[in-house]
Amino acid sequence: MITHRPHGIEHPYAHSADQRVPVLPLVGTTCRLGVTADPAVVAVRCEWEDASLPMHPREVDSADAAALAGGEGHLAEAQAGMLEADGAWTVETAVLEAGRRYRYRFVGRTASGEEVATPAYDVAAAAWTTDHPGRLVGGGDRVVPGSVSWLVSPDGAHRARFALALRPGDHVVGFGERFDRLDQAGHRLDAVVFEQYKSQGRHGRTYLPMPFAHVVGADGSAWGFHVRTSRRTWYDVGASTPEALVVEVDLGFGPAAVELAVHEGTPTDVLRGFLDEVGRAEELPAWVLRLWASGNEWNTQQLVMDRMDRHRELDVPVGVVVIEAWSDEEGITIFRDATYAPHEDGAAHEAADFDYPADGAWPDPRGMVEELHARGIKVILWQIPLQKTDPELTGQVRMDAEAMVREGHAVLEADGSAYHNRGWWFPRALMPDLSAPRTRDWWTAKRRYLVADLDVDGFKTDGGEHAWGHDLRYADGRRGDEGNNLFPVHYARAFGDLLRAEGKAPVTFSRAGFAGSQAHGVFWAGDEDSTWEAFRNSVTAGLTAAACGIVYWGWDLAGFSGPVPDAELYLRAAGASVFMPVMQYHSEFNHHRPPLRDRTPWNVAESTGDERVVPVFRRFAHLRERLVPYLAEQAARTVASDRPLMRPLFFDHPGDPLVWEHPRQWLLGDDLLVSPVTEAGATRWPAYLPAGAWVDAWTGTPYDGGTVVTTDVPIDVVPVFVRAEAWDALAEVFDPAR
Repeated sequence: MITHRPHGIEHPYAHSADQRVPVLPLVGTTCRLGVTADPAVVAVRCEWEDASLPMHPREVDSADAAALAGGEGHLAEAQAGMLEADGAWTVETAVLEAGRRYRYRFVGRTASGEEVATPAYDVAAAAWTTDHPGRLVGGGDRVVPGSVSWLVSPDGAHRARFALALRPGDHVVGFGERFDRLDQAGHRLDAVVFEQYKSQGRHGRTYLPMPFAHVVGADGSAWGFHVRTSRRTWYDVGASTPEALVVEVDLGFGPAAVELAVHEGTPTDVLRGFLDEVGRAEELPAWVLRLWASGNEWNTQQLVMDRMDRHRELDVPVGVVVIEAWSDEEGITIFRDATYAPHEDGAAHEAADFDYPADGAWPDPRGMVEELHARGIKVILWQIPLQKTDPELTGQVRMDAEAMVREGHAVLEADGSAYHNRGWWFPRALMPDLSAPRTRDWWTAKRRYLVADLDVDGFKTDGGEHAWGHDLRYADGRRGDEGNNLFPVHYARAFGDLLRAEGKAPVTFSRAGFAGSQAHGVFWAGDEDSTWEAFRNSVTAGLTAAACGIVYWGWDLAGFSGPVPDAELYLRAAGASVFMPVMQYHSEFNHHRPPLRDRTPWNVAESTGDERVVPVFRRFAHLRERLVPYLAEQAARTVASDRPLMRPLFFDHPGDPLVWEHPRQWLLGDDLLVSPVTEAGATRWPAYLPAGAWVDAWTGTPYDGGTVVTTDVPIDVVPVFVRAEAWDALAEVFDPAR
C-alpha cells in the first residue's frame, strides 16, 4: 500500500514522488524522502533511525513540470501526466553526517487504524575528496594539476571529477547533437540519451549526446577530448571558473577509474582521432540525398499513393517516402488489416503467411513498393524498439511479448524480471535486449520479409531513449548505468545488419544515439515545433552533430508539430534544407482532425492561402535534384577524409575570430557556403565570407573573402556562395539555362 523507490523512475531531469532526493546526498546536507500510498492510507510517518518523522502530502515540483515541457502535440498530455503525485507524501531528513549509514522505513495508517510498512532502506552521505586511490588515465598536461577528485561514501566511489585547462578566448564545440548553441564556452551541460519532446534547445537536452568536444583557441590552435565511457557525464565549460572545463563522470558499478583520450591537431585531426576510436560513417547510396516525404497520418496505401501522385502532378520530385503508420503500433511487424495465422511460439512470419484484404488499409504492399520503385521512389518503414504489453492486447503481439520474456530476449530489471518502459511513450512496453546478437537476430527476423520479399529499402529507427534505470541488466554484461546510452547504437546496428544481409544499403533513420552511432545510417533532429526558434535550433543541431562525425543528417523542415507553418517559415526552412545532407518534410499525428496538418507544399499553400508555396518549393526540389551528384561526391570525400559534410566554419578557418559571430553558417562540402535566412521578415541577409575567393551562386557576382556581404533575399533565394575555383563546375546547378 506504500511505495518508496530510492532512485524513483530515474527520469534524468525530474523526480518522481516516491524517491529520495537527492539519491546520493552530500555530507552536511539534508535529503527529501518520498512515498506514494493507496487512497486508503490517511497518514504516513518515516521511522528514521530512532526518530519518528510525520510526513506531509506533496505536490509536483515546478522544476519537475518544466522537465516535461513539450507544448502542444499528441505526446504532451502523456508527458504532463507522467509525474502526477496523487497519494504522495514527503519528509525532509536531518543533516547527514560523514561516515554514517542511516536506516529508515515508512509506516502508513489506514482510516480503520491498520498499519502497513515498507522494507527498511539505507542511505549514506558522500563527499568529494582528492584522497582516494582512483585513477584518471590519459589527458597528459591538458589536465589541471590537483583537479582530480572523487565523490566517495561508505559504499565506495560514485563519481570522478577533473578539470581541463582553458585559455581566454577558447571555443568548445561538440558533446553530440546540441540544439542550444554551437560554442558551449561559459555554459553547463550533460551527456545522457533523453527523449525531450520538442524545445530541446530551450532545455539543453538531446537525443544524441557524446562525451567528446573540440577546443579551438583564439589563435587557431585546436585539440579535443573524449571521455571513454558510456555512463552519464557532466560538463562545466568555464561557467564557474573561466580557465577550467570541469568534467564529472558517473562511475556506476564500475571501478574508480576514468579513461580520457586527448587528440591534437586541426579540428579535422581531432575528429579523425575520435572516429578512430568509435567508428565512422560508411558511404550511402545517392538516393538518400534526394527529397524525403513523410506524414504521420499517411496510414493507408491510398493516402501514400495519393501523396506521391500529387508530387508527380505538381512536378515536385521526391526520392524517398517514409511510411510511419503502416502497422498497428503494437508489434510493428505486420501491415495493418493483414490476415494471418498467429505463431504462438513468437516465431517470425514469412511473406507468404499474409493475406491483404482488398478493402483493407494496405491491399497490396508489395505492389505499392513495386510501383513506387518504378517511379524512382525508395520506401522506408517506421520502427520502435518496444513491445507493447497492454492487458487488452491479444494475438501475435501478446504471443511475441510472452516469447520475449520466456526466451530471454528482454532487458531486465535488477531482480531479473523484465524491464517495462518507464517513459511516457509506449509506457510499460518491453524492450528487446539488442546488446545481444541472438536478440538482434530474433527481433529483426520478424521484419526480414519486409526487405527480402516486399523489397523495402530501409527503416526509420525511431525512439531508442527508453532505458531508465542505473541497475538494469543487459546480456552483454553491462548494467543500466553503462548500457542505457548504448541502446540506440545497438538498435540502429541491428536494422543496418538486417538490410546488409538482404543486399541493401544500411539505411536506418534515427534520432537517438551516442558515441558509436556515427557508423550507423542517417539521423534526423527529432520532434520539434514549427517555429523560427526551432528552425534556428535545428540548424545548430546539425552543425554540432556534424562536428562529432554524423554525416547524413537532416530535420523535419519547418518543424513537424502543431499547426501548419506560415509560408515564409516553410519556404525559408525548405530553402535551407536544400543545402543540408538530408532534406525531409514530416508532420505529426493529429487524430485526422481538420484542418489537415500535412507539411506537403500543396497543403501548406492551401492552409496559408499563399500561392508562392508550390512553385517555390518546386524550384527548391529541382535544385536539390541537381545538387545530388555534388552531394554524393562530397559525402564520399567526407567518409574518406573525416571533414564534415555539413561543416561548421571553424573546421576550415579555426583562427578566424569572425566565424564565431556567424554560428549558423556552414560549408556544404568543400565548395558551397550557406547562410540560411532564419528570421522572419528579412529582405536582406548578411553572410560572412571567410578567406578565399567566392561567387554568389544566384547572381554570379564575385567577392573576396574576409568580409560580410549583405544581399537581397527574396523568398526563393538562400544566400549561397560558391568557391571561385569550383564555379565553372557548379554554375549550371544554380542556373540550368547556362
